[in-house]
Amino acid sequence: MDSIISPIIETIDITKTYGEDIVTWALRGVNFRVEQGEFVAIVGASGSGKSTLLNMIGALDQPTSGHVLIDGKNTSELNENGLAALRGDTIGFIFQFHYLLNEFSVLENALMPADLRKGGPRKDDVVWVKELLCKVGLQDKMKSRPGQLSGGQQQRAAIVRALANRPKLILADEPTGNLDSENGALVFEMLREINSEYGIAFVLVTHDDRLAEEAERIVAVEDGQIVADYRVDEVERQLKVV
Repeated sequence: MDSIISPIIETIDITKTYGEDIVTWALRGVNFRVEQGEFVAIVGASGSGKSTLLNMIGALDQPTSGHVLIDGKNTSELNENGLAALRGDTIGFIFQFHYLLNEFSVLENALMPADLRKGGPRKDDVVWVKELLCKVGLQDKMKSRPGQLSGGQQQRAAIVRALANRPKLILADEPTGNLDSENGALVFEMLREINSEYGIAFVLVTHDDRLAEEAERIVAVEDGQIVADYRVDEVERQLKVV
């Protein structure tokens, strides 16, 4: 009998509110599921709740009600140490700004998650990260400082840093938002290649509808609720039929 593979992310009726006398709703009963290895784009206007949702599924914040399951673990049942361990072992984060430390080399920056999580990178961590730096075209920049790199190169180094601990899930908040269109498209293409080659699930927030359409699945958020959730290939198939 085949074992059942649980989704990498599942939210069950999660809400998020702020304030007491005047309550502001950031999320309203959101049910959201991401399977292992999926590539999902979350879209929506500013203030729609998409970044709040990303924080919930990244265990950076807890819902007011409902449950968030990450790789089968209920975040509400974990203390701060447990949440930190879950994030370190399971999730990699990519942000709009690279947040690389200029006093360290590109290789040292990329190895930092392994350094922090394990008290120092192991030999296989170094081999893995060097392999990734080569894959994203930074093989001759490993000893360089971030300030010596272009914006696109810095973001590629940040992507490798997010992959250092071999996560099952990458969460990306506007990963191309600080890049020009050409570099943004190149970075997005790299994310898709990494997703395809290593089977790592990706959930990214983006304002760029053109990039979102390159994802496998698009989830639209409005007023703290999911208002659309569809697979891109199915929509394209239906359009061809019409």
